[in-house]
Amino acid sequence: MRETIQDGKFVELTYKVTDKKSGHVLTMVEFPLGYVHGHNEILAPFVHKALEGRSAGDVIEVPIDGNQIFGSRDESLVFTDRIENVPEEYRQIGTSILMENDKGQTRSFVVTHVDDETLTVDGNNPLCGREVIFKLEILTVREATDEETRAGGAITAGAEVDPSLMRPV
Repeated sequence: MRETIQDGKFVELTYKVTDKKSGHVLTMVEFPLGYVHGHNEILAPFVHKALEGRSAGDVIEVPIDGNQIFGSRDESLVFTDRIENVPEEYRQIGTSILMENDKGQTRSFVVTHVDDETLTVDGNNPLCGREVIFKLEILTVREATDEETRAGGAITAGAEVDPSLMRPV
């Protein structure tokens, strides 16, 4: 009998996120991502829920409405400035810039447009306003070791775990 994903099981998987409308792959993980189910929630809670009861070899697709998770797109988080006001290291599309407001709160912005005169950054989550398909391929499901449970995921041979990085179980 194949083991199924449930609390306390070590799971390895790969995934890709595809825009439902265009079919473009937005992001993907090629190397297995390992975690202990119920101890280290590395993905959105509803994705973990969809994984429960699944086994190694299963491939599942979870539709995601970006507006439900990240809220509606907020155009007040899109800023355009003259190119000369922006340091050279930020003048490339896709560059992430961490900015702080006058209250000390930080938000990540992504450069979305650059031309000879202006640069535009967007602080909205890239999934806002998008419907995507989260396709997960489950590679491994087995009982987690005590060490993996304490660490919340895969332990590399010979690696030491910093106790300050461990989450309570």
